[in-house]
Amino acid sequence: MSENEQPSPEEMQKIQYQQMVMKTKPKPPLLRNVAGAFIIGGTICTFGQALINFYKSVGLAKPEAGAATSATLVFIAAVLTGLGIYDSIAKYAGAGTIVPITGFANSIVAPALEFRREGMVFGVGQKMFTLAGPVLAFGFVSAWLVGLIYYLFS
Repeated sequence: MSENEQPSPEEMQKIQYQQMVMKTKPKPPLLRNVAGAFIIGGTICTFGQALINFYKSVGLAKPEAGAATSATLVFIAAVLTGLGIYDSIAKYAGAGTIVPITGFANSIVAPALEFRREGMVFGVGQKMFTLAGPVLAFGFVSAWLVGLIYYLFS
């Protein structure tokens, strides 16, 4: 549209609507959101470090302690998601619950639970692996490529 052209009535209506939306749209509480993400995310990470320390104290080597910690955190997040607790925490923590490994478990379990009415095997189980499939495939292919590059250039 050039400077001399007037906007059409439809375009003018869209502009007015966008202005109205901007005036009435609630402002997010940025400081509360950042603080919540920091505190809850930090708590999850601190709990993870405590688990690593625990697993190392019972005799696991550092790599095995890390694997056991990851499995424990994923299991706890999956159970909390199934009970509906994780979503309540995420409402206040935002990215603080999405970024750690617990967010992976939540992103796999939460959509699968929507298919409970179809049964535990054909509903939840099938949907969980349908959702996890692309994530796992990407992880396997990425790990294979990184391993191949490492093998070829080292």
